[in-house]
Amino acid sequence: MLFDTPIYVAFLCCVVLAYWCVDFRNQNRFLLLASYFFYGWWDWRFLCLMIGSTVIDYLIAIKIAETEKQQVRRLFLVLSLVINFSILGFFKYFNFFADSLSVALGSLGIHASLPLLLIILPPGISFYTFQEVAYIVDVYSGKLPPSRSFLDYGLFISLFPHLIAGPIQRPSHLLPQVQKPRHWDSAKAFDGLMLILEGLFRKCVIADNCALLANAAFSGAFGRPTFPVVLLGTYAFAWQIYGDFSGYSSIARGSAQLLGFHFMVNFRQPYLAESIQDFWRRWHISLSTWLRDYLYIPLGGSRRGATRTYGNLLTTMLLGGLWHGANWTFVVWGGLHGGSLAVERKLTEGKPEAPGRLRRWVRRIFIFHLVCLGWIFFRAQSLGSGWGMLRGLTRWGWRPELPSAFLFLAMFSVPLMLLDLSLESSGDEYCLASSTTQSRVVLGLACAVVIAFLGANQVNAFIYFQF
Repeated sequence: MLFDTPIYVAFLCCVVLAYWCVDFRNQNRFLLLASYFFYGWWDWRFLCLMIGSTVIDYLIAIKIAETEKQQVRRLFLVLSLVINFSILGFFKYFNFFADSLSVALGSLGIHASLPLLLIILPPGISFYTFQEVAYIVDVYSGKLPPSRSFLDYGLFISLFPHLIAGPIQRPSHLLPQVQKPRHWDSAKAFDGLMLILEGLFRKCVIADNCALLANAAFSGAFGRPTFPVVLLGTYAFAWQIYGDFSGYSSIARGSAQLLGFHFMVNFRQPYLAESIQDFWRRWHISLSTWLRDYLYIPLGGSRRGATRTYGNLLTTMLLGGLWHGANWTFVVWGGLHGGSLAVERKLTEGKPEAPGRLRRWVRRIFIFHLVCLGWIFFRAQSLGSGWGMLRGLTRWGWRPELPSAFLFLAMFSVPLMLLDLSLESSGDEYCLASSTTQSRVVLGLACAVVIAFLGANQVNAFIYFQF
């Protein structure tokens, strides 16, 4: 399938070569067809679903802009939101809510057999739905004029580098780029290649190797959870999901630059965050800013008193957790972050930041472990499995293979930590981005060799493909 990394790279090369051989309008036509081919290769029925929702929002946005009566405009907005979230809710949450309702009724002594359907989740539906919602809301609020060209709007939704797992592109950022001519820029293309190599390094070398340990720990291959096993599995998954998703984001951004587009930065060294709020300014930035602008602020943000603010934070993160998947583990994960944001706001409000390098690192280490606590539930297959891992922290048990496992983890996590420290210090978007071309060529070749020799043998799909 086209979502496999080697096949994707080959597909990208073919697209780039053909893309720069045609003029601007034909570039958009070709990219739209290529993106539809990319998405429809797995299952053409889901392509029809995406095209259908694209057509609906394209027409509704034009109607909103052409209608002067506020009541009618609001009706069109609500119609779009209902359609988008109904499609998302059916495919992603129907069985989850049906099963949860059956359990809840059973606890009350009411035995109801609600139907469960064999539903396959369309790839990337959460991502392109959020982009469509952002577009409709921005048109409704007057922040953006509607696209009069279905070609341009369709390409904005379906542009293949971001289609499956983001980053979630803002209409005001990407749509104008789609509507304007693009020209080959060798410097940006070189940066794009470097971003792709860094992304492959993060995914194939860091994430896929850490996945071996995380999968073993969470599946019980090391026996029942004990303190060292839980630490190993949690740390391994923390670096796996970071390497995996930041790697995909870098590949997507690099692919976009080869095509003359610019995607927003999605990660800024999140494990160097000094607070939970700081973490969400650095982690999955396209989602966190979407939740802030299209959910938290409309709920009232911090404008209606402390109690309402804490409730808005908790609600936003609970829904953000549920966005990741139809499982109570994601709700718990979102609740942990929402509760942490509320408590942190209460404890730090009006207090100046304490200076000092030592205190900064103490805060970073504390926040990293608080984030890791949440990762336990994010990774667990069920609430019972998550609580089982937490209970393992109270048990001690040692196995002879654990020292080599921790050494293996350090071998693949420390390089990514050092890379992040370098990027945090330099402010570059990738390692040595401001260095000479020769230095970056050498780095790129070295990176390719490392990927070839140290990439994990097993093929792991990108984690965020499931969302």
